[in-house]
This record gives sequence, structure tokens and C-alpha cells, in this order.
Amino acid sequence: MPDSNEFIWKQICQEVRRKVSEDTFRRWFAPTKLLDANERELVVEVPNQIFQVWIDKNYLGTLHHSIGLILQGPREVVYEMRDPGLIDAQSNGEKPATHPLDLPGLGAINQQASPDDDLPMDVVRSLRRAGLNNRYRFDTFVVGANTEFAHAASASVGERPAHSYNPLFIHGPTGLGKTHLLHAIGRTILINNPKAKVIFVTSETFTNEFIDALANDSLTKFRNRYRRADVLLIDDIQFFGGKERSQDEFFHTFNTLTDGRRQIILTSDCPASEIANLEKRLVTRCEWGLTAELVPPDTETRLAILRKKMEELNVKLDDHIVEFLADRIRKSVRRLEGGLMRLASFASLSGGKALTDAVIERLLKDILKEEGRRRVSVSRVQKEVSDFYDIRLADMTSHRRPANIAFPRQVAMYLTRTLTDMSLVEIGQSFGGRDHGTVIYACKQVEKKMATTKEIRQAVSILSNRLSG
Repeated sequence: MPDSNEFIWKQICQEVRRKVSEDTFRRWFAPTKLLDANERELVVEVPNQIFQVWIDKNYLGTLHHSIGLILQGPREVVYEMRDPGLIDAQSNGEKPATHPLDLPGLGAINQQASPDDDLPMDVVRSLRRAGLNNRYRFDTFVVGANTEFAHAASASVGERPAHSYNPLFIHGPTGLGKTHLLHAIGRTILINNPKAKVIFVTSETFTNEFIDALANDSLTKFRNRYRRADVLLIDDIQFFGGKERSQDEFFHTFNTLTDGRRQIILTSDCPASEIANLEKRLVTRCEWGLTAELVPPDTETRLAILRKKMEELNVKLDDHIVEFLADRIRKSVRRLEGGLMRLASFASLSGGKALTDAVIERLLKDILKEEGRRRVSVSRVQKEVSDFYDIRLADMTSHRRPANIAFPRQVAMYLTRTLTDMSLVEIGQSFGGRDHGTVIYACKQVEKKMATTKEIRQAVSILSNRLSG
């Protein structure tokens, strides 16, 4: 008969696995183990503090949600290190004969106080109840030219919810800090008022809970939960696209909250007007208040982010390694921090292998590939699509509109939008001086046809792979 802790943790991990990538699960959750469980907390064994920090920072909300589903209620997660000697080698004044962190350019990763330690217990409980990760704070967010406006607006909302900007809509590519700002806003509000009813949720979770409420005839309970909130933080609202019933429910929730002068903060990976199949009335609601955009950080900001993270973890890397990360990982802060954590975790578990350039390249192969896949020019996209559909390159910029030309041109606009960092205006100009609305329409048309036609889906996939390669 399996151990009860093993059985419980297996169920929880199966739930987590549905919500994260396979690589993430294998890297960060597979090596963990449940040591003890009671009505108040779960004691989880992790290999070292890197695992604790990374899970807490990136997946604590996912873990808490999975625990709640399996155990029918919240539990505090307490970590134990499998080998404390790997974390604090000098705690007893003696240094092990072989220490995995004793590598050229890498210092020991020491135990640090939890960010919860300096907060009153009622605030800590409120943060956990709201689903907020206390590691996402304004003082741990590195502000650069790319985030200065969004950070200032978020801080203002945190200090004076429902007074400054309502709603606050933050958009930008994935991995730039939107979720960090959401958590930081909620944290600030609860520190100032621990009794405030703050809810953090992804649009996917909102939709799934709405579907469950319909199935279980508990719609009143669902509505009471969201429409009585003082602050509602919804991450990744692009997931609402095409889900008509969920959009309708959120529309009425939005109106109830704003009519009651309660704060709403939303994030998306693109402007509301570009979200495929999002109703016009919701687009208008998103644009009611203040919109703030996050863009990829410049080199100086990327270096500052790495150094801030190294300071948090008490990790020391040689300057050339830090500069390598900042130079090669440009588009996503999440990937940038992930690269740093990957090098640090390798060092702690490798038994003394040096972080040579070859090792670094191998460890970061998938991250660097993902970064590189977007380095493509609009001219190359136009040439590849023209050749694929056997039309003239000049037709990409002409105003001829027969179907055999118009649709390939839409495909080229879609691929330019997804594979480059060009703005809608820049893309329109590159396709014969068209306006940004034409580009939005083209992208939505391609997405619509990809969803219903296998041949078109395959064609776009082939072109995307050629261009990315």
C-alpha cells in the first residue's frame, strides 16, 4: 500500500503537471517529495534553496491552487532542504571536502529570511488567501526605461486603489513582469488594509470556475465571490478571446465592481484591441482607465535585473557570464532569470563541474533557441510567403485584392506580427502603407482559418518553422 504522503503528493503533482510545461515539471517539481501533511501545512522536501525560491517566485499560485483542489482547502507550504550542507556549507565552521557550489566564479547560496518574516501574521494570511506571492514586491522589481511608466502607475494603484486609475490595464509580451506588478499591487493593498478582499486569478481560472459553477448549479456563490471583491486582479485576459459566456460573465462582474468604486487590474500579452475574438464592449471597458505597456529591457536594465537576482540569492557569477546572459537573452525577463537559476542549480547539483562556455551554451540551449527564433526580418517573411504561395514579391505591398494574393499577404502580416518585434504601425507600413487596423484584421482572419482548416494550419506551421530556423 503506498505511503499516504506519497499518494497525496502524487495527486497534487498531477494537478500541477496540467498547468505547467513538461520541462518545468521535470526540472522543478519531479525532484520534490512530501514529508508530512496536516490540517495546517504541508512539509515539502526540495533539493536545495534554489528550488524553494524558484517554485515560490514562479509557481506558488499554481501549487496552492492544486493543493486546494486535492485537499479541499488551503495549506501552508513549508520547505525542508534535502541536504542543508549544500546551502550553508560553513554553518558549523567546517567546509565539506567537495562542495558543489565551490566553482570558479560562483559563491555559496545561503539561507535567507523569508519575505514573510517581517509582515504581521494577519497580512501573511490575507496574502495567502488572495493567492498572492509575497516574493513579487515593488522593491524587487527592477525599474528601467521599459517599465518606468507601468511601475509608477502600479505603485499609485497599490497605494490608492479605485482612486488613481480604474481599471489599470498592463500589456506586453510574456515574461516582462506583468504578473510581478499584479502581485506587488495586491501585496501593497493588503499591507495597508489586511481586511480588504483581494482576489488574484488568471482568466483561465476564472473561466474554469465559471464552467464548474454552471455545472454544479452554484452560479450565485461564484458571482458573490467575484462581485463582492474590493480588488480584482486578472492575469492574461487574452484567454477570454472566443469564450462568449465567460466574456459575458466578466462584463457584468466588471460593471458591478466599477459601479461600486472597487479596483480592477488586468494584464494581457497584447493591447485589448488586438485580442482575437474579444467583444468590443470588453475592449472598451479595458480602455476606460489607464493603459501601460511593458517592452523588452535594454542591456543596462538586463544587467541590473541579473545583479538584483544574484543579490537576492547571494549568488556570485563571473562578469563575463553575467554579460553573456544579458547579451543573449534580450526579450524576456522570465527567461533571463530562468537562465541565471539554471546555471546556479547546475552548479549546486553538478558535483564541481566548471561553468565553461560550452557548458553554459548547452544548459541554455532551449532558452537561446527561443530567443533566436524571433530574429527575422519582414523582407524575409514576405519572400518566404511569396515563394510558398507562388505569387510575386511585389504583391506583398501592392493594393491588389484577389483572394490568391490577399490571403497570402494576410499570412505574411500574421507571421511578421508573431515572429518579429515590429509594431502594428510598422507592419502596416511595410505592407504598402496599410493602417494598423488592417494588420489586426489580417491576423484575426488567419487565426480564424487556422482554427477551422487543417491545411492552412499546416501551411502556417511550415512557414513559421522555416523562418524560425
